[in-house]
Amino acid sequence: MDSSLNDTRQLLRSFVSIDEGSQARALAKQISLNKDARQAIENHAVQMIRTVRSKRHRGNLEKFLAEYGLSTQEGVALMCLAEAMLRVPDNYTIDELIKDKIEPYNWDDHLGESNSFLVNLSTWGLMLTGRAFVVQPGSLKGTITQIIKRLGEPLVREVIAGAMKILGGDFILGRQIPEALKRGRAMIEKGYTYSFDMLGEAARNERDAQKYFDSYSLAISEIGKTNKYQDIHKNSGISVKLSALHSRYERSQVDVMLPAMVERVLSLARAASEAQIGFNIDAEEARRLDLSLDVVEHVLSDPSISGWDGFGVVVQAYDKRAPVLLDWLYRLSIILKRKIMVRLVKGAYWDQEIKYAQVCGLENYPVFSRKSHTDLSYLACAQKLLGMNDRIYPQFATHNVHTVAAILHMARDTHSFEFQRLHGMGEILHEFTMAQSEVPCRIYAPIGEHKDLLAYLVRRLLENGASNSFVNQLLDESYSHEDLARDPITVSMSRGFSSNPNIPMPSSIFPERCNSKGWDLDNPRDLFFLENARSSFKQPYSWVPTEITSTLVKKNIINPAYPNQLVGTVQEASQDSAKDYVSLGLSAFSFWKETRLDERAEYLDKISTLYEENIGELLSILSREAGKNLVDGVSEIREAVDFLRYYSSQAKKLDADRQPLGVVLCISPWNFPLAIFTGQIAAALVTGNTVIAKPAEQTPLIASFAIRLFREAGLPDDVVQLALGHGSTIGAELVADNRINGVCFTGSLDVAKKISCKLAEHTSESVLIAETGGLNAMIVDSTALMEQAVGDIIRSAFQSAGQRCSALRILYIQEEIEEDCLKMLFGAMDMMRIGDPWLVSTDIGPLIDEEAKSEVLNYLDQARKKNQILKEVSVPSSGFFVSPSVLRVNGIESLKHEVFGPILHVTVFSGKNLTDVINSINDSGYGLTLGLHTRIDMRAKFVIESAKIGNVYINRDQIGATVGSQPFGGEGLSGTGPKAGGPLYLERFTRIYKEKKFVKDEYGVEGKTIDKVMFENAIEAINVGNWDQLESQRISILKKSMPDVHWAKIEKEDIFRHYPTRLGGVTGELNQYRLVPKGLVCCLGPDTDSLILQFVQALAMGNRVVVIGKRELSTVVDSLRAEKVPITGLYGKLDYDVLATVKINAVSYAGNDNDTLSKIKKVIAKRPGPIIQVVVDSISSPVSYCHERSACLDLTSTGGDVSLLTALDS
Repeated sequence: MDSSLNDTRQLLRSFVSIDEGSQARALAKQISLNKDARQAIENHAVQMIRTVRSKRHRGNLEKFLAEYGLSTQEGVALMCLAEAMLRVPDNYTIDELIKDKIEPYNWDDHLGESNSFLVNLSTWGLMLTGRAFVVQPGSLKGTITQIIKRLGEPLVREVIAGAMKILGGDFILGRQIPEALKRGRAMIEKGYTYSFDMLGEAARNERDAQKYFDSYSLAISEIGKTNKYQDIHKNSGISVKLSALHSRYERSQVDVMLPAMVERVLSLARAASEAQIGFNIDAEEARRLDLSLDVVEHVLSDPSISGWDGFGVVVQAYDKRAPVLLDWLYRLSIILKRKIMVRLVKGAYWDQEIKYAQVCGLENYPVFSRKSHTDLSYLACAQKLLGMNDRIYPQFATHNVHTVAAILHMARDTHSFEFQRLHGMGEILHEFTMAQSEVPCRIYAPIGEHKDLLAYLVRRLLENGASNSFVNQLLDESYSHEDLARDPITVSMSRGFSSNPNIPMPSSIFPERCNSKGWDLDNPRDLFFLENARSSFKQPYSWVPTEITSTLVKKNIINPAYPNQLVGTVQEASQDSAKDYVSLGLSAFSFWKETRLDERAEYLDKISTLYEENIGELLSILSREAGKNLVDGVSEIREAVDFLRYYSSQAKKLDADRQPLGVVLCISPWNFPLAIFTGQIAAALVTGNTVIAKPAEQTPLIASFAIRLFREAGLPDDVVQLALGHGSTIGAELVADNRINGVCFTGSLDVAKKISCKLAEHTSESVLIAETGGLNAMIVDSTALMEQAVGDIIRSAFQSAGQRCSALRILYIQEEIEEDCLKMLFGAMDMMRIGDPWLVSTDIGPLIDEEAKSEVLNYLDQARKKNQILKEVSVPSSGFFVSPSVLRVNGIESLKHEVFGPILHVTVFSGKNLTDVINSINDSGYGLTLGLHTRIDMRAKFVIESAKIGNVYINRDQIGATVGSQPFGGEGLSGTGPKAGGPLYLERFTRIYKEKKFVKDEYGVEGKTIDKVMFENAIEAINVGNWDQLESQRISILKKSMPDVHWAKIEKEDIFRHYPTRLGGVTGELNQYRLVPKGLVCCLGPDTDSLILQFVQALAMGNRVVVIGKRELSTVVDSLRAEKVPITGLYGKLDYDVLATVKINAVSYAGNDNDTLSKIKKVIAKRPGPIIQVVVDSISSPVSYCHERSACLDLTSTGGDVSLLTALDS
């Protein structure tokens, strides 16, 4: 192919990250419209707007938008209802959905404001009762409820479904192509043509792709039968989405996808050529543009369609590459001596593009952030297309009056192009334009079943209902004709061509730190960079760490995908060296704790930069040592960078009274050998502790390389030391050293409990932070969008070969959709590629080692004997690979332990029994992650509030928690807290040291021994009430109930603080954060002042409290009990063995009697079930008395980001 075509392609790729202001300014200069011409266009546009507004006839869709804009909660609720209702198969859930979207909102303001049945809800009464009834102001919500009670839910359900179908019927031309052709006949007779779009989401498997291919083929045949003209441009045509023709339409799969895609598109193009109709390749997400051009070039180059002028491409003007894309298409048509069509649109995925760039940490947005710049780009592209009409037939799709006026002004020949509009919208504008200018108009008409169209419909509603949309403003009489006709060049110039200040660059979405740099793996330039960066470290390159310790034995590290390949060599530390590590750590602590905090934070920032600069080598080690594919490798490096920068910024907020613990042992796992390894160390270091880092024995190379970068950043050697070796040897020896002040551990619950028991033997007040995995569930109800849910299930269960503590282990599917869900899931699993993680095309790599593989295979063997296996996928015969598998179980109670691999268990539930499902999940004792797919807000709210889970995810996958946005960590059997990457994490690495009183473990003559019966009776006597729900009132109640002398001491300590309830992050997500009480706290003092501080903190967090102290405390306790505060007192000497079995959730003891502390810790450590912390300070972090819970809600799941789309173009 011509080299100039390749040069243009390379230029096109570079424009994806071009500066918006520079591009907008350049485009303005390219548009050949002087000031007089622009004024003439504005004047013409004003006349057209007057004409359009004077015609009062509107379609139902426009009436809907006029009444229910996206600025109203009601409008958003109705669109959410429309998006989901018609695909729901069961009546119970439909009724729940209707209640959820109708009852909470204020419909009174809309009564009588429209003459349309669809949007005038008062006519529901006529339809339901057969007679009119008067709706009193403020009473519609109650009226709807009364109607439902009086006439029954089935009739109400039927009426609302009918309203949704009317809305859909106004937007689609027909459910099948014959119906659409019949309905469209009247408009064709008026001179219009059609471009038909077969609706449906992207293919999730080969079955879907074949279904869509057959649908396109049939449509082409049927459309061809209606042709009347030799000129293709006068005949109707079809639009095709490439994502519907192959389930793996992504750059990583180009080796298998492209040949199949080209074959299918070429087959359809040949059919369209024979039928003499137009055939447009629809535009999709910006990341797929380059891939689509590969398809376009291959298909257009085929001689079998030579002489046919009906091949078309859709170009989106909001894409900063649009003008260069037109140059490439024009050049291609010249080289191939073809004539093609180009449909120019504003763009359909703007909010998604903004979110994707932020999620991926890209350099810039591929699209303009201002609507005025998109309008400017459209004009520049239109001018360019009008000058290319020797090879390109322009098709201008727009509802913007100014755009229409500008094109008419710029065009020399009004017969060499056409306008296009959406079916159901812009009728008046284009009817008037066609009559005045004789420019033909084509109607873009969706075809499909109602359940298929609604997600698409909502996307259109979101675009056109946004406050900055021309359609919305045209319907809104508060906008003057002149405002609507303003020239985008003038508007852009008045703002200095600046980007939208309300939309920060992807690197700046977090105000206090820089977002980690990411790479778009669908971008050839990014892929080339990464491949080049890691090319020097592929097999047979091997690593020999420079970090040499006292050695026990040399150990070879192998590639889990190819066990016969050597990756590197390490030398493991001996048990005898453990004491030396601790001694060096103590020595370094004396100066490190005195190092200024901002200096310590600066080290973290330097290390983060070095991580990004060494992306190639880090990726290589992660792939060859840990079995990580490219997606997982990039994500892990970014997470490590985010940890470094987040803790650097958070440290500066710490209370100045907080002091470091001392020497902290960080024990990290092999499944996140860089991110967790780095996060633990960074948190400990920045708070002034010295660190002994003990990585998993399976992944010492990545740890060694990371430490090398720590050194390169200038960090003193002994401040962080690397201890390589087995957990049972060097790890156990380090834990046993009573000079260790804290252990940060991620791994199994069994090991965490052993560490807890060992630390209990210390006389020091050592701290344990443990994250211990989970039995994580996802619930998919019948309102969920199946395609979206299946994609999230695949990622959650099988990404990283299921070797994530957050991975989905059990899927609850609502029984009515089970068959369809599993069918789509199994088809998607068949499209997964399992193999060498070095290859870009690999979706799933190996398990970490032979032991892990054997454990999972043994589990599958047992499941096979029980006939539980529903689906398996083939895997390579060599290496530590295990088949991704789906197993049938009765529920989470069937799972006895976490299976760490690509194993998904499935079960069904009834929509009426969601509460039972949540109770079962809570009863499992694990509480790490939980996913929910639903369109019912009240269900989401119920799950968030009732699930005892650390991280809940709504309408998205449940892996990949973003640092600072979704703090990660569980409760119960899933860990001790605090959450990594959260606002309380650093506090756990510090203490507020107060002088402790020595109180002998006795209470003199008044003392009595408190046994288990007394303790349990005291618990029963606590007035529970609703204390845990009185968050805003608890402190005032405590203050009112306590003597002033005690409260003065409490206020002096400044122990009450406010924490955020929402955390920042990418657009389109709502990240909720809350603190919930742990439950029952036993406060052991030992002295009265300490006891008061302890129980006040515990009560302030919403807990119930049992106080063990002297009789003198009874006055304070009784006054609190009188105000129904959940506290009780026991006065005497506690038999500490009681703590081994009573139902408590936390214990506090702040005395300096080491014998007593040791007794308490040993008893607590040996308890079955969750690890319970002993709080050793009278003033502690809130995490000592509460659980942190995070919930992430995807706000774009119903089709778009309302908050972003409704933001003014300011």
